[in-house]
This record gives sequence, C-alpha cells and structure tokens, in this order.
Amino acid sequence: MTIEPLFTVPDAPADASVTIVFEGTPLRVPAGITVAAALLVGGVREFRSSVVGGVPRAPYCMMGVCFECLVEIDGVPARQSCLIPVHEGMVVARQLGAAHLDEFSLGEEP
Repeated sequence: MTIEPLFTVPDAPADASVTIVFEGTPLRVPAGITVAAALLVGGVREFRSSVVGGVPRAPYCMMGVCFECLVEIDGVPARQSCLIPVHEGMVVARQLGAAHLDEFSLGEEP
C-alpha cells in the first residue's frame, strides 16, 4: 500500500519520509507532519485511554484544544501529538490513564 500525503510540506521533497517507532513497531511516514497525523496514517486508532474508565481515545480537533491526542514521546508523557512534528527515530507510546509527571524531569524540548 502506498501512502500519499494529502498536503505537501513547504521546503520538503514530495517523497521525504522518516521512520518513527510506535510501541515497538517502525512506521515510515511523510516528513514534516505531526505525530498524530503520522499515527493516523499508520493505522493507529487508539492513542490513549481515559483516566476514568480506561476508555480508548483518539485525536478529535487536531489543533491542540481537546487533549485527546496525548501520548508519550521519547519518554515524556502527556505530549499533544497533534502539535509536535515527527523526526527520525522518534519513539511514541500510548498514554494509558493519567500521566505520572516528575516535576524535575520536565525540561526544554529537544
């Protein structure tokens, strides 16, 4: 199956792609798109589970308002995947329930 991006990313070749890893599975996705878009392109339909009830959740607004797209990215929980662009080698995991944040581990973005 060939995946064609719906939109092109300025200053990126049309065939540019990166590999991210979602829960141990490598996904080849178009460069320059957000993590949420990349996971949806890769067939992922459950990004997190709700804190109350553990109900599966997925992106809704794709613009940072609803927080339904929260995932763990490169070991940092509670990241809004609809706002973060993919990069080569990025490691992403579902966020199951509430994130356990260590106030001293949160720093500047890489």
